[in-house]
Parts: sequence; C-alpha cells; structure tokens
Amino acid sequence: MAYKVLVVDDSSFFRRRVSDIINSDKNLEVIDVAVNGVEAVEKAKSLKPDVITMDIEMPVLNGIDAVKQIMASAPTSILMFSSLTHQGAKATLDALDAGAVDFLPKKFNEIANTNSDAGSILRQRVYEIASRKGYARTARSSVPLTKRTPTSPLSRPTTVAEKPASRRTASFKASGKSYKLLAIGTSTGGPVALQKILTQLPNNFPLPIILVQHMPGAFTKAFATRLNSLCQITVKEAENGDILKPGCAYLAPGGTQMLIEGKPPSARLKVVEDDSSRVAFKPSVDVSFGSAAKVFGDAVLGIILTGMGSDGREGSRMLKNQGATIWAQDEESCVVYGMPQAVASAGISTQDISITEFPKAILKEIGL
Repeated sequence: MAYKVLVVDDSSFFRRRVSDIINSDKNLEVIDVAVNGVEAVEKAKSLKPDVITMDIEMPVLNGIDAVKQIMASAPTSILMFSSLTHQGAKATLDALDAGAVDFLPKKFNEIANTNSDAGSILRQRVYEIASRKGYARTARSSVPLTKRTPTSPLSRPTTVAEKPASRRTASFKASGKSYKLLAIGTSTGGPVALQKILTQLPNNFPLPIILVQHMPGAFTKAFATRLNSLCQITVKEAENGDILKPGCAYLAPGGTQMLIEGKPPSARLKVVEDDSSRVAFKPSVDVSFGSAAKVFGDAVLGIILTGMGSDGREGSRMLKNQGATIWAQDEESCVVYGMPQAVASAGISTQDISITEFPKAILKEIGL
C-alpha cells in the first residue's frame, strides 16, 4: 500500500511539480493538495497523511505556524521546502523546532545537477520519512527556544512522549577511559537531536566537540548561532585554523570538509572547500572522523545520530581501529535509522542509546 502524501504550497506550479515527482513512485501517492496553512491543518486532521510537504511562506497561515498547529492536533511527519538564504535558514530552523522532520531546498537545482536526480532525492526523502511515520506521533521533539543565562542552568528540553531507554542504555556503565575529543555525526533529524544533547552539557564540559551535520552552507552559521544561544557550552561554525578548546563545539560549515590537524592539546581545524564528486557529503562524517582518528587515536568518543545513508561508518571504523569508543542512536528514537544502523550492523558501535539518554551517558562516560 502506497504512503499517503499531502502537498502544501501556494504556487500551483510547484504543487503540480512536486505531485508529479512523488506520484512517479508506486510506493507514494499524493492524496490531496493545500494552498495555505489553514487548509493544511484541516486536511492533516481529516485525511491523516503519512507525510506532508510544506512551504514556509504562504498566505492566510504560514508554514511554521501550520507545523505548530498540525503537531498539536494531528502529529504528522513534515518535510519543509526552504530557500537557501539566511532568512530561509532561520525560518527552516524555526519549523524544525516546531516539529518538522526535515527540509529540502525549494529550488531543486540546489540539491542536484539534473531534474531526474532532484526527483530521486525528493522521493527518497519522502519515502524514508513516511516509513518512520510513527515517529511523529510518539517521539516528536519540539525543543524550547530558551536562552541560557549565566546564573541559572538550562532546563531540560521536554518531548511530548519520550521513548524509554533501550536495555543496553539502562545497564550502561562508564568504561573508565580517558578522552580528549567528543565527535558527533548526523543528518536527517539531526538539528533537533543535537539540540537535545548539547543543551544538557554544562559550561565546564572538559572536551572540545566537533559536529558534522549534513546541511547546506547557508544554514550552518544560523544553526551554530542558534545552538550557541541555547547551550551553556560555546557553539560556533568552524573556521579554518580554529584551535580545539574544551567546552567549545565546532560545527562543520556546509559545502566544505572539516579536518583536524596537529597534536593535542594544540590540535586545530582545517576547513577546505570541496567541489569534487569523490565524496558525496559536504561536510562528510567519514572525512572528519577519519582525521580525528589520526590525531586523537583512542581518545575519542564518537557518536552517530539519526540520518539517512551510511556516512560515518568508515570514519567510525577508523576510530575504532585506533581504540576509540563509538556509540549509535537507537532505532526507536531516530527520525531515520540509517547512519546509526550502518555502524551498529557493522559491529562498530558498542552502545545503542536513546536520544534522551545521550547527555547523561556522555557525562557519566567522561566522569562528570
């Protein structure tokens, strides 16, 4: 049976184009369209689609407010379409905070070289999100945009219905190892997952952190700025030559590769432009994790969070070969169980951990 999709956009041309692309997959079916956010909310309730594709800028009710209302009344997996601008990045992050699962650029030429490639990316993304439709109803996570203050600790972000920790998490015991770096890689569902982890780290966190999130270059600076406003640690978009400092998280800029050079404690970041076809993801978890293996060896705690595909598996393998520790997000709390499954199935990760349990596990593992 085909997954049901509701297409929401005020442009008749774009509604038709998206519908044609989705309907070309026998496993997907556009059951209706909506021209504004009010219609989207009403049809989400009455039609109960598996996935909604949603524009941000619409009359009557915009996409962000529509997402909020849908997640309150009829939780559904929502894929946003966004412009790759600073304002578009802010709006998209607002939509993800409101409960949307993922986003794609509205101009398809910004995600692929050809129309056929763009269509394949859209269909794959919709299918993957649809296959995890229960996630929106049982584990959606709207992280409150509470700014940190120097005098009070940040309260714990809440979820509507958090999943219990897996058996492996419940029995987790610290290994007693010593670490010099925390490395996190993620893709689909990553922005909210990263917020849930990083907002729970104290301002005296003793390790530098590298973050690799599959995200366009127009978005990473806005995302780093947002994380920095929410967290007690410092979060910044990585720059070439940054020296890795404890209590600071460095987000790989979109469209580039972020590598680590030198030796601890003066190791630094090398951010390089990458227009090659050799590596599919820019930034790539494999590239960053691989460089971390060369510089930090076994003193790395590597974490693979929710995301499609297998980026991070080979980089994690390189880390594990050096004696580093690798953890993966558990299937139940993932938006898409692709990247974590890749490292778990390969026998690389040693723990499957619910997203809500990661902060506590990290702090316990490093001795805080």
